[in-house]
Amino acid sequence: MDTRIALIGIIVENMEVVENVNQILHEYGTYIVGRMGIPYKEKGVSIISIVIDADNNVISSLSGKLGMINGINVKTVYSKYGK
Repeated sequence: MDTRIALIGIIVENMEVVENVNQILHEYGTYIVGRMGIPYKEKGVSIISIVIDADNNVISSLSGKLGMINGINVKTVYSKYGK
């Protein structure tokens, strides 16, 4: 199976949805290479960076599920090369 590396950036503006975000990320845990969360208290947001190694369908599915949550912004950047 060909996989790609992608970076998913998440800005959480509504802290009430954090549990939903974590639940979705847990579902895709086998594909997640690394995760970094930064609480930015001065601005009232949290920033989460996810590095994922999966096929395009899995990455798109994860990004899509996250994107449907109100109160967060999601952007995905793909590597140019696969495995």
